[in-house]
Amino acid sequence: PITFCDAAEYVNYMHRHNVAPQGHKFSLSLHSVENRRVGVLIASEPKSRHQSNGTTLEINRCCTDSRYHNVCSALVGKAIHMGKEMGYTRFITYTLPTESGASMKAVGFQLDGIVKGRSKGWDSPSRHRSQPLRYPEGDKQRWVLSVA
Repeated sequence: PITFCDAAEYVNYMHRHNVAPQGHKFSLSLHSVENRRVGVLIASEPKSRHQSNGTTLEINRCCTDSRYHNVCSALVGKAIHMGKEMGYTRFITYTLPTESGASMKAVGFQLDGIVKGRSKGWDSPSRHRSQPLRYPEGDKQRWVLSVA
């Protein structure tokens, strides 16, 4: 486990196209044998109200040091195990269309479809939001894993 503050700091420093989310349900960290942090994962309630049903956990960020292999798969696998222990039966995450999704496939996720991107981020006339420093515009791929 890792504090949200430490996980957010790692994401803000290391993530290539996104900043840390605003909150979490839990965060995980993986360390090398030299005790070097090589990746973090942040999980929370789904951001989409249509996906939030009380039994779905969203993996918001998985950020890893590219010099180490299989870190994302290890973190996602551990998050699923922890989520199951907490009573979650459905897991979702999103990737960019340019990302292969290999880590998601490795732990059993299925591609659920394409989510249309917002051209102005989360800003709207009735609810103004500032654009983060790094925000991937465009469509996203939604991945889903359901467990019994």
